[in-house]
Amino acid sequence: MIGRLPVLQPAANFLAVTLMNINSVWHPTISYGFYKNHDVPPEGFDEPPLFYQGADEYTGQKLDKVSNEVLELKRVLEERYPGLDLKDVRHVSEWMIRSYGDDIGDKSSIHKMLLTNKGYRGLTHPMVEKEIAGGGKKYFPNFKYRYFTEDIPCGLIVTRGIAELAGVAMPNMDDVIMWCQEAMGKELLIDGKVAGKDLDITRAPQHYGFTDLDTFMM
Repeated sequence: MIGRLPVLQPAANFLAVTLMNINSVWHPTISYGFYKNHDVPPEGFDEPPLFYQGADEYTGQKLDKVSNEVLELKRVLEERYPGLDLKDVRHVSEWMIRSYGDDIGDKSSIHKMLLTNKGYRGLTHPMVEKEIAGGGKKYFPNFKYRYFTEDIPCGLIVTRGIAELAGVAMPNMDDVIMWCQEAMGKELLIDGKVAGKDLDITRAPQHYGFTDLDTFMM
């Protein structure tokens, strides 16, 4: 065996794991930021665009705002329920530094960390590859990939649903969810409420009939 033996550090509780679902913040928000600021060529991309290294400053700022909204939910929950341990819920920038450390060349902002993280080099947006007449290939966005079909219904919308029960507004997260649900052809958020014809594919508390925070937290 090479390297030190791994050390398991149990999470405080399942709620902390749910709110610290980094993929549910990372993947949808980066996708939203990219496609919001880039037109998809009707004929497709010549090559798959870079996912992390293709992120712009706007996307870094959006990640910061979405993460801050999750931290505000954490604050409200800990204040309402003394003894609730959500110390594992951290800002995405802290998570990245703790996870990748010196593999990040520039830690001055989330945007710079995305661009200079060695672990993210070369990773691309999920694409569907299509052959074109005369040979060659073109690439089109794959909105049926797990970044959407898992990270939204089993991730971001769950956090958003808990926030709704707690009375915590999440306008930046709403921006991401609204764009993603349109790209997916789903309906999960309507008029600022977790609701819609496709709610049954989610793990949001509203899917299970929860309408108040205290009952959900029991």
